[in-house]
Amino acid sequence: MLPAWAIDKIHTEFTRRPGHPTAPLIKILIPDTEPGMDARTPCVTYPATPKSERTTRRAPVLLAELHPDTLPAPGNTPTSSPDDMPGAMEHGWPGFFHRAHRLLPTNGHLLLATRQRRDNGRLTDPLGSLIASARTAGFSYLQHIVIVHGHPADDQISPTPPEGAPPGLIHSDLLVLSAIASA
Repeated sequence: MLPAWAIDKIHTEFTRRPGHPTAPLIKILIPDTEPGMDARTPCVTYPATPKSERTTRRAPVLLAELHPDTLPAPGNTPTSSPDDMPGAMEHGWPGFFHRAHRLLPTNGHLLLATRQRRDNGRLTDPLGSLIASARTAGFSYLQHIVIVHGHPADDQISPTPPEGAPPGLIHSDLLVLSAIASA
């Protein structure tokens, strides 16, 4: 979903803090939010660099690439049944955010890479509901970065959409969230 240059930039910018060892970047691709989603989620780890810093362990930065079809549709509020378990055992986005919060230390970063979705031919923006779910699980919203799918060509940007992208896709959104001490 994200171009390789963007992942390299994320690895460079978000895993380094002055006076601290470099953290690894864990990138996961979330293809669905059905029960058992964690077992089907592909994961790639970009190690801390340089090798001399790997001896001092630092909590990872978690980058989750969210497929647009997994995002909440407009007006679709999750309903719970008596069988649902609150918190980390929940399915869907609420459970994902609770589990991510337990994985990260206080002030650890969760980065969400996503894009708008199409519903009945219209683009809709799911970012508000994702941020609300993340806040409920104990994250604070820090920043929204736009990642352009294109490259400079003279005085304009030439589009380079990801493979399989819908017509007109020109950017992805990167949300930066921080785990807070109490959820």
